Amino acid sequence: MRSVLAASMVFLSLASAHAQAPASKPVKLGVLNDQSGQYADAAGPAAVEVAKMAIADFGGKLLGQPIELIFADHQNKTDIASGIARRWIDTENVDVILDIGNSAVALALADLVRDKNKMMIVSSAGASTITNEKCSPNTFQWTYNTATLARSTAKALIAQGGNEWFFLTADYAFGHAFESDASAVVKANGGKVVGSVRHPFNTSDFSSFLLQAQSSGANVLALANASGDTSNSLMQAHEFGLLGLKSKMKVAALLFQITDAKSVGMKNMQGLYTSEAFYWDRNDASRAFGKRFFDKVGRMPTMVQAGMYSATMHYLKAVEAAGTLDNAAVLAKFRSMPVSDFFSEKGYVRDDGMHIHDYYLLRAKTVEQSKGPWDFYDVVATVPAEDANIPREQSKCSLMKKS
Repeated sequence: MRSVLAASMVFLSLASAHAQAPASKPVKLGVLNDQSGQYADAAGPAAVEVAKMAIADFGGKLLGQPIELIFADHQNKTDIASGIARRWIDTENVDVILDIGNSAVALALADLVRDKNKMMIVSSAGASTITNEKCSPNTFQWTYNTATLARSTAKALIAQGGNEWFFLTADYAFGHAFESDASAVVKANGGKVVGSVRHPFNTSDFSSFLLQAQSSGANVLALANASGDTSNSLMQAHEFGLLGLKSKMKVAALLFQITDAKSVGMKNMQGLYTSEAFYWDRNDASRAFGKRFFDKVGRMPTMVQAGMYSATMHYLKAVEAAGTLDNAAVLAKFRSMPVSDFFSEKGYVRDDGMHIHDYYLLRAKTVEQSKGPWDFYDVVATVPAEDANIPREQSKCSLMKKS
């Protein structure tokens, strides 16, 4: 029987330039995500590695104590995740829980983290409800959410004439949120939704769903799913002739990470559109981080792995600025400090807990245009932070100041 907990502890005690009055205990970070299942490539063990990178870059010590890092596999099960998180908080003195990787898990943990007066920084779970209807003063969404990716992709495709949409949607919280967010953007910009169909998690055969899309009359097929489901549906869409340079239908993967692109392959994704919060080949800073990651992991980072580094570093800086592990003081600094790094050049944390930063519309290159094994995209456009995110006046978060 597979062990419920795949956890390890890392003590990083490098010489630190961040010396302050010693805290009564070490600051302790916990990375909780899918370490072995469908989402493990997108975040998984490599998310732990980038957290280690951030801790080492920070100096390994904080408030006179070594920074501690633990991690565990929640297996995409809310009961397992809740048990791990509760033990971490109650008996292992974890100060912040990072990554998550599953929207249902993130929503399940939000109340626990708030009630226990701890922090949760979500990098790889994307349901917009996390920082919208179910926002919490102790929960943050760092890398993306369904609204930001939907807004970034949908506006651009409608501008190119893609005004009739069909959704192929994963039948769980994340997929539902993606379809809802993208549908709202499509309708608000003069388009219409002509149909949708939902598929179970970890589906292998998408033929019946794709036939419905093909017969719908839509000129955009939007994939509101993730990871292996996205890869499988894209490859089968290519086989059906829905995705390709000669297809009259535009195909948009609303969440499509670079690990998914590697799995699908250039030949099968030509003509694809997607949006990301990070792409390794965008500029010199992103390429430098990409090289560091590649040297450690053997491939280029996904946007949520890059976001994990940024989130971890911002948390450590907030604790340093607060000069204490008191959670109220750390929360105040975390919210008020600007973000400026390779991931987020002019970022900030909004009242709802959303990290506000730019996004990038990407178009898959042709096989002939690609210059290497990780050269998948052209950056078509930068989507400004304020355009990508839910407008303040439309937010349903009780924490959001409307003016």
